[in-house]
Amino acid sequence: MSSDAPVAGRLVVCPTPIGNLEDVTLRVLSALRDADVIACEDTRRTRVLLDRYGVRATLVSYHEHNETARAAELVERMRGGAVVALVSDAGMPLVSDPGYVLVQSCVAAGLAVEVLPGPSAALSALVASALPADRWRFAGFLPRKASELRAELGSPDTLVAFESPRRVGATLAVLAALDPERPVAVCRELTKLHEEVVRGSAGELAERYASEGPRGEVVLVIGGASLVSRGTPPEAVAAVRKLVDAGAKPRAAATVVAGLVPGASANDLYATLTEE
Repeated sequence: MSSDAPVAGRLVVCPTPIGNLEDVTLRVLSALRDADVIACEDTRRTRVLLDRYGVRATLVSYHEHNETARAAELVERMRGGAVVALVSDAGMPLVSDPGYVLVQSCVAAGLAVEVLPGPSAALSALVASALPADRWRFAGFLPRKASELRAELGSPDTLVAFESPRRVGATLAVLAALDPERPVAVCRELTKLHEEVVRGSAGELAERYASEGPRGEVVLVIGGASLVSRGTPPEAVAAVRKLVDAGAKPRAAATVVAGLVPGASANDLYATLTEE
Protein backbone atom coordinates (compact mmCIF):
# COMPACT_ATOMS: atom_id res chain seq x y z
CA MET A 1 0.00 0.00 0.00
CA SER A 2 1.47 3.36 -0.99
CA SER A 3 1.65 6.33 1.34
CA ASP A 4 1.84 10.05 0.67
CA ALA A 5 3.89 10.59 3.84
CA PRO A 6 7.43 11.83 3.13
CA VAL A 7 10.33 9.55 3.80
CA ALA A 8 12.16 10.68 6.93
CA GLY A 9 15.59 12.16 6.36
CA ARG A 10 18.66 11.60 8.44
CA LEU A 11 21.70 13.23 10.00
CA VAL A 12 25.21 12.32 8.83
CA VAL A 13 27.99 13.36 11.23
CA CYS A 14 31.12 14.08 9.19
CA PRO A 15 34.55 14.56 10.78
CA THR A 16 36.79 16.96 8.86
CA PRO A 17 40.60 17.32 8.70
CA ILE A 18 42.30 18.78 11.78
CA GLY A 19 44.91 20.52 9.67
CA ASN A 20 45.84 18.77 6.45
CA LEU A 21 42.94 18.88 3.97
CA GLU A 22 44.16 15.64 2.36
CA ASP A 23 43.03 13.74 5.46
CA VAL A 24 39.36 13.97 4.52
CA THR A 25 37.89 10.55 3.75
CA LEU A 26 36.16 9.49 0.55
CA ARG A 27 33.00 8.64 2.50
CA VAL A 28 32.88 12.11 4.03
CA LEU A 29 33.26 13.76 0.62
CA SER A 30 30.50 11.55 -0.76
CA ALA A 31 28.22 12.42 2.15
CA LEU A 32 28.88 16.13 1.73
CA ARG A 33 28.08 15.94 -1.99
CA ASP A 34 24.85 14.04 -1.36
CA ALA A 35 23.57 16.15 1.54
CA ASP A 36 20.69 18.55 1.01
CA VAL A 37 22.26 20.93 3.51
CA ILE A 38 25.52 21.07 5.47
CA ALA A 39 25.40 22.45 9.01
CA CYS A 40 28.80 23.89 9.86
CA GLU A 41 30.46 25.77 12.68
CA ASP A 42 31.98 28.38 10.36
CA THR A 43 30.66 28.50 6.79
CA ARG A 44 33.81 30.26 5.56
CA ARG A 45 36.11 27.57 6.90
CA THR A 46 33.97 24.73 5.58
CA ARG A 47 33.82 26.42 2.19
CA VAL A 48 37.63 26.14 1.92
CA LEU A 49 37.38 22.34 2.25
CA LEU A 50 34.47 22.08 -0.18
CA ASP A 51 36.16 24.26 -2.79
CA ARG A 52 39.30 22.13 -2.55
CA TYR A 53 37.32 19.08 -3.68
CA GLY A 54 34.78 20.75 -5.93
CA VAL A 55 31.80 20.09 -3.66
CA ARG A 56 28.80 22.32 -4.33
CA ALA A 57 26.45 22.46 -1.36
CA THR A 58 24.01 24.57 0.61
CA LEU A 59 25.52 25.66 3.93
CA VAL A 60 23.91 26.87 7.14
CA SER A 61 25.68 28.00 10.29
CA TYR A 62 25.44 25.78 13.36
CA HIS A 63 27.50 26.93 16.35
CA GLU A 64 27.36 27.27 20.12
CA HIS A 65 25.34 30.50 19.94
CA ASN A 66 22.49 29.19 17.77
CA GLU A 67 22.51 25.45 18.51
CA THR A 68 19.04 25.16 20.03
CA ALA A 69 17.15 27.18 17.43
CA ARG A 70 19.09 25.76 14.48
CA ALA A 71 18.70 22.18 15.71
CA ALA A 72 14.93 22.59 15.73
CA GLU A 73 15.01 23.94 12.17
CA LEU A 74 17.19 21.11 10.92
CA VAL A 75 15.08 18.43 12.58
CA GLU A 76 12.02 19.78 10.76
CA ARG A 77 13.91 19.61 7.46
CA MET A 78 14.90 16.00 8.15
CA ARG A 79 11.32 15.13 9.02
CA GLY A 80 10.48 16.37 5.55
CA GLY A 81 13.01 13.99 4.01
CA ALA A 82 16.18 16.11 3.91
CA VAL A 83 19.63 14.68 4.52
CA VAL A 84 21.69 16.94 6.77
CA ALA A 85 25.46 16.65 7.07
CA LEU A 86 27.01 18.02 10.27
CA VAL A 87 30.60 19.23 10.37
CA SER A 88 32.70 21.28 12.77
CA ASP A 89 35.72 23.42 11.92
CA ALA A 90 38.06 20.47 12.49
CA GLY A 91 37.83 16.90 13.71
CA MET A 92 34.75 15.07 14.98
CA PRO A 93 31.65 17.14 15.78
CA LEU A 94 30.52 16.98 19.44
CA VAL A 95 34.09 16.34 20.69
CA SER A 96 34.64 19.77 22.28
CA ASP A 97 32.66 21.14 19.33
CA PRO A 98 28.97 21.89 18.65
CA GLY A 99 26.61 19.08 17.68
CA TYR A 100 25.31 17.51 20.90
CA VAL A 101 21.99 19.35 20.81
CA LEU A 102 21.35 18.33 17.20
CA VAL A 103 22.18 14.66 17.73
CA GLN A 104 20.00 14.56 20.86
CA SER A 105 17.16 16.22 18.97
CA CYS A 106 17.42 13.70 16.13
CA VAL A 107 17.36 10.76 18.50
CA ALA A 108 14.35 12.21 20.34
CA ALA A 109 12.56 12.68 17.01
CA GLY A 110 13.28 9.11 15.91
CA LEU A 111 15.52 10.22 13.05
CA ALA A 112 18.50 8.16 11.90
CA VAL A 113 21.98 9.37 12.88
CA GLU A 114 24.94 8.07 10.87
CA VAL A 115 28.45 8.78 12.17
CA LEU A 116 31.36 8.54 9.75
CA PRO A 117 34.92 7.82 10.97
CA GLY A 118 37.68 10.31 10.36
CA PRO A 119 40.40 12.55 11.82
CA SER A 120 40.62 13.18 15.56
CA ALA A 121 43.21 15.33 17.30
CA ALA A 122 42.70 13.41 20.55
CA LEU A 123 43.44 10.00 19.00
CA SER A 124 46.36 11.28 16.92
CA ALA A 125 47.96 12.82 20.00
CA LEU A 126 47.38 9.72 22.13
CA VAL A 127 49.18 7.49 19.66
CA ALA A 128 52.00 9.99 19.04
CA SER A 129 52.60 10.43 22.78
CA ALA A 130 53.95 6.87 23.16
CA LEU A 131 52.03 6.66 26.46
CA PRO A 132 49.75 3.75 27.41
CA ALA A 133 46.62 3.69 25.24
CA ASP A 134 44.88 0.65 26.73
CA ARG A 135 43.11 2.80 29.34
CA TRP A 136 42.70 6.51 28.67
CA ARG A 137 40.16 9.26 28.91
CA PHE A 138 39.47 12.53 27.14
CA ALA A 139 38.98 15.61 29.30
CA GLY A 140 38.13 18.20 26.64
CA PHE A 141 39.57 21.57 27.68
CA LEU A 142 41.23 21.45 31.09
CA PRO A 143 39.57 23.46 33.90
CA ARG A 144 41.17 26.74 34.96
CA LYS A 145 40.28 26.57 38.66
CA ALA A 146 43.32 25.18 40.48
CA SER A 147 41.41 22.70 42.67
CA GLU A 148 39.47 21.34 39.69
CA LEU A 149 42.63 21.10 37.61
CA ARG A 150 44.44 19.12 40.32
CA ALA A 151 41.47 16.74 40.57
CA GLU A 152 41.48 16.25 36.78
CA LEU A 153 45.23 15.55 36.80
CA GLY A 154 44.70 12.84 39.42
CA SER A 155 43.38 10.39 36.83
CA PRO A 156 44.99 6.93 37.07
CA ASP A 157 44.50 6.55 33.31
CA THR A 158 46.32 8.30 30.50
CA LEU A 159 44.72 11.72 30.15
CA VAL A 160 44.18 13.48 26.80
CA ALA A 161 43.14 17.13 26.89
CA PHE A 162 43.08 20.30 24.84
CA GLU A 163 44.90 23.30 26.28
CA SER A 164 45.44 26.91 25.29
CA PRO A 165 49.09 27.49 24.32
CA ARG A 166 49.11 30.41 26.76
CA ARG A 167 48.24 28.12 29.66
CA VAL A 168 50.49 25.14 28.90
CA GLY A 169 53.29 26.39 31.16
CA ALA A 170 50.96 27.01 34.12
CA THR A 171 49.22 23.65 33.70
CA LEU A 172 52.52 21.78 33.56
CA ALA A 173 53.71 23.67 36.66
CA VAL A 174 50.68 22.38 38.59
CA LEU A 175 51.35 18.86 37.31
CA ALA A 176 55.05 19.08 38.21
CA ALA A 177 54.13 20.12 41.76
CA LEU A 178 52.02 16.97 42.07
CA ASP A 179 54.56 14.63 40.46
CA PRO A 180 57.62 16.01 38.60
CA GLU A 181 58.33 12.57 37.08
CA ARG A 182 54.90 12.16 35.49
CA PRO A 183 55.35 11.48 31.74
CA VAL A 184 53.86 14.08 29.41
CA ALA A 185 53.66 14.76 25.67
CA VAL A 186 52.94 18.23 24.32
CA CYS A 187 51.51 17.76 20.81
CA ARG A 188 51.05 20.86 18.71
CA GLU A 189 49.86 21.64 15.19
CA LEU A 190 49.04 17.99 14.49
CA THR A 191 49.02 17.08 10.77
CA LYS A 192 50.17 20.60 9.86
CA LEU A 193 53.46 21.86 8.45
CA HIS A 194 54.95 22.65 11.87
CA GLU A 195 53.72 19.55 13.70
CA GLU A 196 55.74 18.83 16.84
CA VAL A 197 55.53 16.27 19.64
CA VAL A 198 57.67 17.03 22.70
CA ARG A 199 57.90 14.21 25.25
CA GLY A 200 59.40 14.35 28.72
CA SER A 201 58.66 14.50 32.44
CA ALA A 202 56.30 17.08 33.92
CA GLY A 203 59.24 18.77 35.61
CA GLU A 204 61.27 19.01 32.41
CA LEU A 205 58.43 20.31 30.28
CA ALA A 206 57.21 22.74 32.95
CA GLU A 207 60.67 24.29 32.89
CA ARG A 208 60.77 24.31 29.09
CA TYR A 209 57.49 26.16 28.74
CA ALA A 210 57.72 28.35 31.85
CA SER A 211 58.61 31.55 30.00
CA GLU A 212 57.07 30.90 26.58
CA GLY A 213 54.31 28.52 25.62
CA PRO A 214 54.17 26.49 22.41
CA ARG A 215 52.59 28.02 19.34
CA GLY A 216 49.47 26.78 17.62
CA GLU A 217 46.82 24.29 18.67
CA VAL A 218 47.91 22.04 21.54
CA VAL A 219 46.87 18.63 22.83
CA LEU A 220 48.37 17.46 26.12
CA VAL A 221 48.75 13.75 26.81
CA ILE A 222 49.58 12.91 30.42
CA GLY A 223 50.53 9.53 31.85
CA GLY A 224 48.31 8.10 34.57
CA ALA A 225 48.85 9.29 38.15
CA SER A 226 50.62 6.94 40.52
CA LEU A 227 49.03 6.09 43.86
CA VAL A 228 51.48 8.36 45.64
CA SER A 229 50.74 11.34 43.42
CA ARG A 230 47.01 10.68 43.95
CA GLY A 231 47.43 11.02 47.70
CA THR A 232 48.21 7.50 48.89
CA PRO A 233 50.91 7.72 51.59
CA PRO A 234 54.21 6.40 50.16
CA GLU A 235 54.93 4.57 53.41
CA ALA A 236 51.75 2.53 52.92
CA VAL A 237 52.84 1.45 49.45
CA ALA A 238 56.29 0.50 50.78
CA ALA A 239 54.81 -1.45 53.70
CA VAL A 240 52.54 -3.52 51.46
CA ARG A 241 55.45 -4.38 49.18
CA LYS A 242 57.53 -5.55 52.15
CA LEU A 243 54.73 -7.76 53.46
CA VAL A 244 54.18 -9.36 50.06
CA ASP A 245 57.94 -9.90 49.64
CA ALA A 246 57.89 -11.65 53.01
CA GLY A 247 55.20 -14.05 51.79
CA ALA A 248 51.91 -12.36 52.63
CA LYS A 249 49.04 -12.52 50.17
CA PRO A 250 48.51 -9.18 48.36
CA ARG A 251 44.86 -8.70 49.36
CA ALA A 252 45.53 -9.46 53.01
CA ALA A 253 48.60 -7.22 53.09
CA ALA A 254 46.70 -4.33 51.55
CA THR A 255 43.86 -4.70 54.04
CA VAL A 256 46.21 -4.78 57.04
CA VAL A 257 48.24 -1.74 55.95
CA ALA A 258 45.12 0.27 55.07
CA GLY A 259 43.87 -0.29 58.61
CA LEU A 260 47.12 1.00 60.10
CA VAL A 261 48.00 3.97 57.85
CA PRO A 262 45.60 6.96 57.72
CA GLY A 263 44.62 7.93 54.18
CA ALA A 264 45.46 4.54 52.67
CA SER A 265 42.90 2.57 50.69
CA ALA A 266 43.01 -1.22 50.63
CA ASN A 267 41.64 -1.30 47.07
CA ASP A 268 44.23 1.21 45.81
CA LEU A 269 47.08 -0.62 47.50
CA TYR A 270 45.95 -3.95 46.10
CA ALA A 271 45.57 -2.40 42.65
CA THR A 272 49.15 -1.13 42.60
CA LEU A 273 50.43 -4.61 43.46
CA THR A 274 48.44 -6.28 40.69
CA GLU A 275 49.56 -3.61 38.19
CA GLU A 276 53.17 -4.33 39.08
